Amino acid sequence: MPFDKEHDLVVIGSGPGGEGAAMRAAKAGARVVVVEKDRAVGGACTHLGTIPSKALRHSVSQLMAFRNNPLFGARTSRAEVTLPSLLRAAEGVIAKQVAMRRDFYDRNHIPVVHGTARFVDEHTLEIAMPDSRRTLRGKAFVLAVGSRPYRPKDVDFAHPRIRDSDTVLRMDSTPDTVTVYGAGVVGCEYASIFRNMGLKVNLINSRDKLLAFLDDEIIDALSYHLRDQGVLIRHTEEYERVEAQEDCVVLQLKSGKRLKSDLLLWAQGRTGNTQALGLDAVGLTADGRGQLKVDEYYRTQREHIYAVGDVVGYPSLASASYDQGRFAAGHAIEGKSDERLVQDIPTGIYTSPEISSLGRTERELTAAGIPYEVGHSLFRSLARAQITGNTVGMLKLLFHRETRQILGIHCFGDQAAEIVHIGQAIMAQTGDANSLMYFVNTTFNYPTMAEAYRVAALNGLNRLF
Repeated sequence: MPFDKEHDLVVIGSGPGGEGAAMRAAKAGARVVVVEKDRAVGGACTHLGTIPSKALRHSVSQLMAFRNNPLFGARTSRAEVTLPSLLRAAEGVIAKQVAMRRDFYDRNHIPVVHGTARFVDEHTLEIAMPDSRRTLRGKAFVLAVGSRPYRPKDVDFAHPRIRDSDTVLRMDSTPDTVTVYGAGVVGCEYASIFRNMGLKVNLINSRDKLLAFLDDEIIDALSYHLRDQGVLIRHTEEYERVEAQEDCVVLQLKSGKRLKSDLLLWAQGRTGNTQALGLDAVGLTADGRGQLKVDEYYRTQREHIYAVGDVVGYPSLASASYDQGRFAAGHAIEGKSDERLVQDIPTGIYTSPEISSLGRTERELTAAGIPYEVGHSLFRSLARAQITGNTVGMLKLLFHRETRQILGIHCFGDQAAEIVHIGQAIMAQTGDANSLMYFVNTTFNYPTMAEAYRVAALNGLNRLF
């Protein structure tokens, strides 16, 4: 590709944020180039995080369903399925995602340079490729470099029994016991996956409850079902040191507890991948977590340099990162943009059962003094859930007592991350179109999980007086 010409936009990183930026700029007729440090496009989302971990979870869920099926369970309950064999099932999904995304760049005539980018000056990058170094000039830049697991310096991550969310997916054996340090989204997801594989799991939480940003009723449900599955949860604990041995790893907690396990999974936050970008050459400084401050258009303090995705912090979701990339590229190429992320972004947490949430919680509504009411639909009462056997869970609607406007949607159970989008479409409407009455008056297919909305709406309506 021509390195000597100046590009309208240089995108660093080909994860969701970088892809969104590159496609938007190319569609606008801009001269775009993408720099990707790895050999294949897709970023950590495709290769290390979202796709492989969710593929692993699906494989484990299928195994559980097979073993719990009365037609087959008795004959398969002792069958051994190893972690490496389950991880291999994810490789095919990753390959398909990479091929599809590579085709996006080819069809839109966007060159991808594989190498590590570093700023030389405000409009020039040095690209370190496997066998050479070249410079690349751009009028504007989008930094979509993503993040990596946070690693404290006193923990030996080179030891084979200590892993993070990147390296755990490369394991070549199956442990019997796992300690997960960190009970955020990643920690809870992996604790659920490992326990459903039949491993003994300790989940260590430095706070006093799991996933405090969720509605309290959902938090309680998650805690109950993790414990019911056999996960041992320890709250308000902090590590003092980690002792890695040849046959085990010991986590020493400040409370005096010592936890011995075959594997330690460190899941205590993430750090932006800004350390090698040469930000000092352009007068930018990342914070202690490797993140950059941006304005409403995703511009850094250098107006021609934008940053999107994990490297700017919240909400750190693949779905939001893609939109941030689109919006940043639109502003960079066109000089203006009225586009913003939607106010309410759904969260999807892929524990078993899974969780999805949108809008405000009961705690937030109470603190704001908003008069609300609650509508519930328990999955065990739905015919579709009874047919599939996935009867654990519920749909919870929070709505304004007077206007009946939908204020929050909280779902726990099978397909929660899919179910939430039905309510999202109504919640995004304005005025009378956003109303509990839509669900009361709409005819849903029967039997379906979507019917939970009608049941929850009627349940909430019955609470009004």
